[in-house]
Amino acid sequence: MHDLLPEQSPRWQFLESRVRDVLARYGYQEMRMPIVESTDLFKRSIGEVTDIVEKEMYTFDDRNGDSLTLRPEGTAGCVRAALEHGLLHNQTQRVWYQGPMFRHERPQKGRYRQFHQIGVETFGMAGPDIDAELILMTARLWQELGIQGLELQLNTLGSSEERARYREELVAYFSGHADRLDEDSRRRLDSNPLRILDSKNPDMAELISAAPTLDAYLGEESSEHFAAICRILDQAGVAYVVNPRLVRGLDYYSRTVFEWVTDLLGAQGTVCAGGRFDALVHQLGGRPMPAAGYAMGVERLVAILEELDSAPLPPRVDAYLVLVGEQAQLAGLV
Repeated sequence: MHDLLPEQSPRWQFLESRVRDVLARYGYQEMRMPIVESTDLFKRSIGEVTDIVEKEMYTFDDRNGDSLTLRPEGTAGCVRAALEHGLLHNQTQRVWYQGPMFRHERPQKGRYRQFHQIGVETFGMAGPDIDAELILMTARLWQELGIQGLELQLNTLGSSEERARYREELVAYFSGHADRLDEDSRRRLDSNPLRILDSKNPDMAELISAAPTLDAYLGEESSEHFAAICRILDQAGVAYVVNPRLVRGLDYYSRTVFEWVTDLLGAQGTVCAGGRFDALVHQLGGRPMPAAGYAMGVERLVAILEELDSAPLPPRVDAYLVLVGEQAQLAGLV
């Protein structure tokens, strides 16, 4: 966990001001949620068989014996707040938030145990146009920030029914190669085999590359939804790569998922990611409602700005005022 020093804050302020301006132009309003939430909220939303819940959350019991967790991501808390305050009753919403998140994982450049995200969420819109809007909005933001060289990766996870059929084939495939699975993957084989596709273990890269893909199990509705997004991006001139292995690390995603990745900071890393989470509102106690959003990592974006030298440096003093004598000093304070 790191301090933000005075010479570093101008780049953060530059990034935050550009984001706030772009989001306002698209009609998004800011929300601010607590840093601490009920542990059960994250287990129900993120999924108990995920690295975040199993290994990375900062969880503790308060003096009342309730299990609380420092938020590892913002979507679950945003949905909880929207439901609690009646924001989703026969309404559509475009909201955003920013602030610190907490995960106990191996620190690396641009990723710390306290890190900062800017999150954007939409509720009540089911069409592919809102998926495309989120992606186009991020593309516009990169232009505003002067960031180049990011690659957009895109995929669809289909519906829950389509994933269930795909899951059967995936389990059969990986079961036939159980001796090549690492410990985490063997544990997830029965509980959440799609997470295996998200493995970063280089020893499993060849095995994962040869695994069956979900597109063969997509129905007409899911296929057309994804194709419509691609048509909008093509028309807008936004380049993308369809990555059939892109599944994201949280269980609540469905249909569209996307990531903006870069190698500007060394090994390829994700600076912004999101997608649809149509089942999450109902899963957390609300009426079924389509939803989509994304989050961007502030530390990584600031590091890219520094690498590209495309953000302002700390302000310099242009003039000094020298006050000589008591009366001059008093006058200078007014």
